[in-house]
Amino acid sequence: MVYAEEYMTKKVHSITPDATVSDIIKLVKETTHDTFPVVVNSKVKGIVSVHDLIGKDESDEVSEFMTPRDDMIVTKPHTKIMDVGRIMFRTGFSKLPIVDENNNILGIITNTDVIRSQIEKTTPKKLKKIVNSYINLGYEVTTKRETIQIDDLIPTQANVYEDELYGRAYELKRGLAEPIIVIKTNVNEKYILVDGHHRAVAACLSNIKELEAHVLEINTDKTMGIEKTAEKQGLKSLKDIKILDEEKMNCSSAYKLRANILEL
Repeated sequence: MVYAEEYMTKKVHSITPDATVSDIIKLVKETTHDTFPVVVNSKVKGIVSVHDLIGKDESDEVSEFMTPRDDMIVTKPHTKIMDVGRIMFRTGFSKLPIVDENNNILGIITNTDVIRSQIEKTTPKKLKKIVNSYINLGYEVTTKRETIQIDDLIPTQANVYEDELYGRAYELKRGLAEPIIVIKTNVNEKYILVDGHHRAVAACLSNIKELEAHVLEINTDKTMGIEKTAEKQGLKSLKDIKILDEEKMNCSSAYKLRANILEL
């Protein structure tokens, strides 16, 4: 099952009841978002959208026209993602605050997040498949979750695609990206990147220095086949990966891509 907490945005831009229309307009310009939970001391008091601003004066306060907590729809972190989609479809709301049992704001989920959850392969399934593959090859495998430095990654994929990088950079900067999957052996101190090359390259272009990762610790003193393949392709760091669109990118276009990603 896939749950709301796996795809929600944890960094929520909120507003207070005493904020004015002018404050909301400023927040819209800063974030490009169009809906904001109204929060006091982490408690959700209501919700307001740009549609609520129609006909209001710049000095009007949010408390005067927000949808109050009793009349709004929220969801919980362990709600199934498809149930979130059903709620959105039936009510017409495209964004739902996620709260705990005490009405504390935990995140927000959008219809885009629901769609993304259906077109992506979930990490748990992919992780289990990769782990089982190495167990079937006779390796002892243990897994753990940790934050790793992207400079410590050894890529195993020679190319990534430009259009995918924009999406992965967007997710990374909003805390939506899935953890990458890496292998750690006894041979060296670096991590062999198995899944998440677009995320890793997007992080590099975005000046993000570390990523969340599922680490497969494999008890072997031998160089693994996947690492030998990377060596044959000359892949020693993320900088060795080529960025492609429909045609191979040149240096100037790669520089332009980096600049565009930094502006996201």
